[in-house]
Amino acid sequence: MEYFTGLDVSVDETAICVVGDDGKVAFETAVETDPAAIAEALRPYADRMRRVGHEAGSLSPWLHTELLAEGVPAVCLETRHVRAALSAQRNKTDANDALGIAHIMRTGWFRQAHIKTDGCYRIRLLLVQRRNLKRKFLDLENAIRHSLKVFGIRLGKVGRGAMEKSVREAVAGAGLMDCMLRARAALWAEYLTLHKLVVQLAMRDELCRRFMAIPGVGPVTALSFSSAIDDPQRFRRSRNVAAYFGLTAKRWQSGTSIDVQGRISKAGDPDVRRALYEAASAMLKSPRRIVPDYLL
Repeated sequence: MEYFTGLDVSVDETAICVVGDDGKVAFETAVETDPAAIAEALRPYADRMRRVGHEAGSLSPWLHTELLAEGVPAVCLETRHVRAALSAQRNKTDANDALGIAHIMRTGWFRQAHIKTDGCYRIRLLLVQRRNLKRKFLDLENAIRHSLKVFGIRLGKVGRGAMEKSVREAVAGAGLMDCMLRARAALWAEYLTLHKLVVQLAMRDELCRRFMAIPGVGPVTALSFSSAIDDPQRFRRSRNVAAYFGLTAKRWQSGTSIDVQGRISKAGDPDVRRALYEAASAMLKSPRRIVPDYLL
């Protein structure tokens, strides 16, 4: 008899359910979320284990790689398919979710999620943290502007470099504003450091340099796109890439009376979609004067 396993992974604990090819539960337990502990729990069924499924999540890149290293035939599942299959459950518990995933493995009705390489995840982390610093910087800058409006001080259109001088002239000797301005300067300095790393990575990569030859495509867009694709061979057709990033229209069809083409699905990575949209807009609106993508 062959066995199929479902893992419901949480931060601290993982629920495990093993079912046979006849659909009957053979084993249920919960262990620490650790690849070695999971592999040890499944060891009695190792020689007859067909598939071990777990839902894609924040721990998936690490857990999936380590499970494969332990000899576990792990399969990472797309969350949308798992959610649809488990939605019929009356009671949602970790044990029931593990059982449902085990049955998904047994029936084969699933779509496998792609686990990217470690380098792609590192690039992704760099891009995300760069964007986070930029957003925090803008939030702090806007907070300074709004706090001054209470006293009737309106800075108007002030450049990034001249803003600190304008604020200090408007509220000379205000200790609170000094703290805010120092924090703003520190955030901007660290943001520039990360942006410099992004530019250096893009310039060292031949594929990214080819991407940047396209008008409107800069280091951020090039790295975002290349790291999101990772392995081009996983797409059977090039047109599937647009659907992967949610740039194709949704369709709702039933019988002969309903056939609606909607707006784009907006599935997939929103940061990549935003970068591609900005690059396309720059190309269409102003082909001679391209806005650099560090403004994204």
